[in-house]
Amino acid sequence: MLRRRRSGRTLGGVNWSDFDAALFDLDGVITPTAVVHMHAWERMFNDFLAGYDDQSPYTDDDYFTYLDGKPRYDGVQSVLESRGIHLPYGDPSDDPSATTVCGLGNRKNDAFEKVLASEGVEVYPGSKLLVDQLAARGLALAVVSSSRNARNVLEAAGMLDSFPVIVDGNVADAEDLLGKPRPDTFLDAAAKLGVPKERAVVLEDAVSGVQAGRAGGFGLVIGVDRGAGREALLENGADIVVEDLEELT
Repeated sequence: MLRRRRSGRTLGGVNWSDFDAALFDLDGVITPTAVVHMHAWERMFNDFLAGYDDQSPYTDDDYFTYLDGKPRYDGVQSVLESRGIHLPYGDPSDDPSATTVCGLGNRKNDAFEKVLASEGVEVYPGSKLLVDQLAARGLALAVVSSSRNARNVLEAAGMLDSFPVIVDGNVADAEDLLGKPRPDTFLDAAAKLGVPKERAVVLEDAVSGVQAGRAGGFGLVIGVDRGAGREALLENGADIVVEDLEELT
């Protein structure tokens, strides 16, 4: 349910005429690939942690606290630090078998890519509906994702052409942009669309993502509660929270 209502012409309680752009996170907002990511992280970390006698199993709480919305290697580092485990950082080119931060991240990514290739990915119907309605209204659209697989996911979902600007983990690396919860990737997307941040809406399901939206001073930050928790999203920067983007159509 929406937390805040705006006056004037609205769509799902939001006066979209106040804005010129919508910046969407991908996993958990456009597509349910967050579930695939969660399973891949669970398998990788529990296999790794089995080698430690003093470590409890990895759980979904670890995902939402330390991984959700963050660049892959930053997330690995956060989980390890929370458990007092110190590994060499390594290099993004590390083999997935390497016992480094990057090696573990690449190990998880291999599992994700196998699932994506074999099963494909669907789109949340409410998200597709909102994207189509906003495009029809003339809003500029972008995807802002920490994932390096964003283009592959969008292509598999049949939505690559819906977003003229995609700022993903590969773009962030190439342009030296700091990842969420810093606002750099969202600000970069707004700039590439030619829209002032005050006229752009951020739509995010991760705590780190709504933190980035609030830190960037965007016109509106919409939280999508796919498991992070309504109150957590509100407390960390969301102006309103919905359970599905269909509520905004």
